[in-house]
Amino acid sequence: MTRIPLPATIDDAPIASRPLLEAVKTSLGSVPNLFRLTANSPAALGGYLELSGALSKGDLPAATREGIALAVAQVNGCDYCLSAHAFIGKNMTKLDDAEIAANRRGGSTDPKADAAVRFAVSLVKARGNVTEAEVSAVKLAGYSDAQIVEIVAHVALNTLTNYLNEAFGTPIDFPVVSSDAA
Repeated sequence: MTRIPLPATIDDAPIASRPLLEAVKTSLGSVPNLFRLTANSPAALGGYLELSGALSKGDLPAATREGIALAVAQVNGCDYCLSAHAFIGKNMTKLDDAEIAANRRGGSTDPKADAAVRFAVSLVKARGNVTEAEVSAVKLAGYSDAQIVEIVAHVALNTLTNYLNEAFGTPIDFPVVSSDAA
């Protein structure tokens, strides 16, 4: 049970959120509970969708973005996001089980992506206060300044959804993955 209302249908959501939820339904084929919960605030839902959409057009590969999402969810203990991104990673981004497991451990089986995921984990654990050596490591792995900024933005975006789900107890509507079982 959520701590704030979870609109049962698009028509139960605030009027300003309805077209946003319709767009989510068109894009994904359904409206996952995260979006329905966030729809309580049309501004928050719109902001999340705008940032997510903008970052999807960035320079980071989809597999790296999913790796970051999995690692951040694991560190933050968000079973909703861990479940969602394990599903998305496996079924849409085509990550294999070894990669998903590596992401959950804060790394990657791909050496370049490993640097990005490790940097993302450092960002979360240090609350943004990473060291010069950590920034240098991600640069040495071949990431541009723009891509490093995108890594930080993905951490922020995923932290937002982690916090929304954890704060309000969003029911998991994906095959359940527990952060306790890493």
